[in-house]
Amino acid sequence: MRKIAIVGLGKVGSLVGCLLSRQFTVMGIDQQPSTMSLPFNVVTGDIRDADFIDRNLAGQDAVVSCLPYHLNLPVAEAAYRAGIHYFDLTEDVLTTTAIRRMAETARGLMAPQCGLAPGLIGIVGADLCNRFSRLRDVELRVGALPRYPNGLMGYSFTWSPAGVINEYINDAEVIHNGQRKWVPSLDGIELINIEGQEFEAFSTSGGLDTLCETLEGKVDTLNYKTIRYPGHAKLMRFLLYELVLKERRGLAEEILTAAKPPVREDVVYVYAVAEGWKEGHLAREEFYQAYYPLTIDGKEWRAISWTTAASLAAVVELVAAGKLPQKGFLKQEEVLFPLFMATTYGKLFLNSNHHTFN
Repeated sequence: MRKIAIVGLGKVGSLVGCLLSRQFTVMGIDQQPSTMSLPFNVVTGDIRDADFIDRNLAGQDAVVSCLPYHLNLPVAEAAYRAGIHYFDLTEDVLTTTAIRRMAETARGLMAPQCGLAPGLIGIVGADLCNRFSRLRDVELRVGALPRYPNGLMGYSFTWSPAGVINEYINDAEVIHNGQRKWVPSLDGIELINIEGQEFEAFSTSGGLDTLCETLEGKVDTLNYKTIRYPGHAKLMRFLLYELVLKERRGLAEEILTAAKPPVREDVVYVYAVAEGWKEGHLAREEFYQAYYPLTIDGKEWRAISWTTAASLAAVVELVAAGKLPQKGFLKQEEVLFPLFMATTYGKLFLNSNHHTFN
């Protein structure tokens, strides 16, 4: 795998391209020319045009879609036709289900959900699970937040507003009392304390990737929740359900984007806990890290941007090195955490406290 196309050159897509261009020949594809100076060639055109995408994937070994969730499937279909590897960042369950069907006869690897959550959190969770002879509970939590929040919502849209709204509206899959089931997002609110600061966490869609399927029959409780400042879920329920903006997602996205623009100083919290038995004794394993903005090649990137981009780039590196399957469907929990952290891009998570990566 030497040639990789990146479709969608927003903040995350641009950084994915910059990281991968260190090891691969990268070509960017987007609707408009990038406003950034990028170390790879960029082709512009209608990304909704299947013929345009097909032409530009000819001769590529892999494609990474960094588009909003509702635009990923046509790129996956183009990768399927071209017989090349496919990667994306989607949290959308229906998109992933369609990609999984394609993977049954794909000539390349189909690897959706390679971001932060789903993605890294599933890799971390699986690593904790592997430390037990028998599991009881697995709880996974991730939050991308402004470091210095203001207003009642305590939030800024450093991530795709469309993706955030989508995961707030769609139901979330869990395992409860040993049974797989679906629960409403924005429910199951709990208070958690991180380094002396109080947060809330609540169910959102898509964060578990395929873990419910993998751990069915092996665990009593499995859930994923998004971390926010207290009061956020109540306000979002009011906006989406009492004002019925769930029926007008475009308007909700417009309102929230205008009201809560991205901030420069953000933080990403990743927390996972697993309980079970080791050698007959009940035990608990935890993982916790806070990630902050990082300077890469002289440019500062928000925590949400670089953690998402590095997670995807690490999986791409492992596939290129032959350390992951070369065809079919990739479950994120199949990625071994030590291998992930040993990659060029996984090491960013180790070095992030230095605030600079060159």
